[in-house]
Amino acid sequence: MTLGYRGVKRFIAFNLMLGIFGLLQSSLLLAEGMESSLKLEKEAPNFTLKSILGDNLRLSEYRGQVVLINFWASWCGPCRQEMPELEKVYQEYKDIGFTVFGVNVDNDKSKGLEAAAMANVSFPILFDSDKKVSEQYDVQAMPTSVMIDRDGNVKYIHLGYKLGDEAIYAEKLRMIVKSTVRTAK
Repeated sequence: MTLGYRGVKRFIAFNLMLGIFGLLQSSLLLAEGMESSLKLEKEAPNFTLKSILGDNLRLSEYRGQVVLINFWASWCGPCRQEMPELEKVYQEYKDIGFTVFGVNVDNDKSKGLEAAAMANVSFPILFDSDKKVSEQYDVQAMPTSVMIDRDGNVKYIHLGYKLGDEAIYAEKLRMIVKSTVRTAK
């Protein structure tokens, strides 16, 4: 059986697609399998970063709220895909004391500004160009999300993003809020 020119082209294209799929799948597995040295149930490292509006935001000033810190970069496709989904979660829960900090880690702040403008989100966008906060939080994958409870403790760490992960954030948020209400009684 001879494949002919078209058959060979299809065979090569099919194998290239399989290879690309395999690489994507293995990179997702690596991101899911990584563990952070940032510890659950420990106090989140405090930081101060400049926001897109030019003011300094300090994590400790948000004590009493549940905070989702999302480390992202303009070159990261999953980060850009996640931003509108984070905005939906933020809009749904901001009235119960929830906020999102979108921490951009681009070396070139202008790229972060451009990507943030395209994302069109209303939660604070902060800049960590020197990567000091990323190092404090042991960021190993893009994006990385860290959820902090009202007492300032790390409650959840999520590496990477795939469609539907925002439902996990909403569930974790509800659990944190519920446990806070229970302990307040």
